[in-house]
Amino acid sequence: MMTKKLLAGAGMVDITPEKGIQISGDIGRYRPVEEIREPLFARVLVLESGGTRCCLLQLDLCVTTIPWADEIRRRAAARTGLAPAAIMVHCAQNHAAPSLGHFMIRPESGLIPQEYPWLCGGDDRYNEPTVRKIVDAIVQAARSLRPVTLAVGRGVDGRVVFNRRFIMRDGKGLTHPGNCNPNVLQVEGPVDPEVGVASFVDTKGYTVALLLHHTCHPVHGYPCRYIIAGWPGVWAEAMRGGGPAPCLVLNGACGNIHHYNHLDPDYKDDHIRMGRMLAETAQRVLSRLQPMEGVPLKCKRAYLNLPYRHLKPAEIRAAQKILKRQPTPDWIDPVKRDAVKWDWMYAAATLDLHKYTETHRVFPYEIQAFRIGNLALVSWMGEPFVEAQLALKLKSPAPYTFVAHLSNGYVGYVPTRLAFRHGGFETRTANWSKLQPGALEAIEKKSVTLLRKLF
Repeated sequence: MMTKKLLAGAGMVDITPEKGIQISGDIGRYRPVEEIREPLFARVLVLESGGTRCCLLQLDLCVTTIPWADEIRRRAAARTGLAPAAIMVHCAQNHAAPSLGHFMIRPESGLIPQEYPWLCGGDDRYNEPTVRKIVDAIVQAARSLRPVTLAVGRGVDGRVVFNRRFIMRDGKGLTHPGNCNPNVLQVEGPVDPEVGVASFVDTKGYTVALLLHHTCHPVHGYPCRYIIAGWPGVWAEAMRGGGPAPCLVLNGACGNIHHYNHLDPDYKDDHIRMGRMLAETAQRVLSRLQPMEGVPLKCKRAYLNLPYRHLKPAEIRAAQKILKRQPTPDWIDPVKRDAVKWDWMYAAATLDLHKYTETHRVFPYEIQAFRIGNLALVSWMGEPFVEAQLALKLKSPAPYTFVAHLSNGYVGYVPTRLAFRHGGFETRTANWSKLQPGALEAIEKKSVTLLRKLF
């Protein structure tokens, strides 16, 4: 029977890797798991109202590639009846966790020796067993649907996130310039200090799930060989408080946002402290949430055909020259063979991208937009810069708007036009930065259009 009441069901499952699995989040570095310091989870929230059902999935992982995100959707749809287009697969971008699939260099490119598969970015041993667990958790959530009420609120916390890109005194852009570098002129861009909270509570007063929203690269634990859940995991577990209700952390467009304060001479890196500080702020928000009456549930999806960046002949020749001189990985330490020089990795990625874009001219960029009462949720692929998220929130017709980046697949950084003018790490062409300038504005514009249709 179709009901206009909002129903919710939730689930979570441990997806901590075994020792030896490759940890993602670095370029050309061998990072087998040697120690488990914190567990990793997949957290699920399934919602239903008025004949519409959707699924929000949050993973304590670094990246999910398109094929594996689609596989999760396909299997979950087959077992639950959910439409694949209404399933969001969101990674918190934890740099101390594995990925699902290879996102650095395609294994089929032939550029990476078979004995070093980790150079491609993932670990095939992790994928299948993890996806089975994730789909089981989605099924669990879909089977536990019950009436809920929704309440939403926001706070602001400016203590824990910072723009990591700086304009130097020579006018160039630099990412991570070092602690209190005297050549820093100014920070290039803004941050988003919002701490968003949405609470789903059943008729008995039990919390079914929380949605938590903040925006920051989770790079704690990089480039070590231990597993932690980063600030999103600490925040989620602090809010859960040992109870059964999963807390899904929706990490926003943090392509240029980081937890390291380069302007603080006494800064200390601590993901536990950061997660607990966010929990303090979120607890204050919980005390003043705004309940919503009559919660419509809607979902829309759109694709943008975003052109790949044009590789200049000189770039291709330079990459070919590097690999001709050194056809096998150029190791930093030829004895250890656990890290490859970045110039070699960029050269391999350039040639891989060049070969791929000879037959694929555009990237099919997926955007999802959900309306849950007066809450808008938008999913973006890759690592867009925060400026687009702030512009979207300013133009959104919804009182509350949460963005979840790194959803449904990977496309790399999506910088601003200003960043392209200044240069820097995020704009250097490779498989992890490959869209034309202007892609960020197109993503923001299409997202606004989708939200206006929903609201």
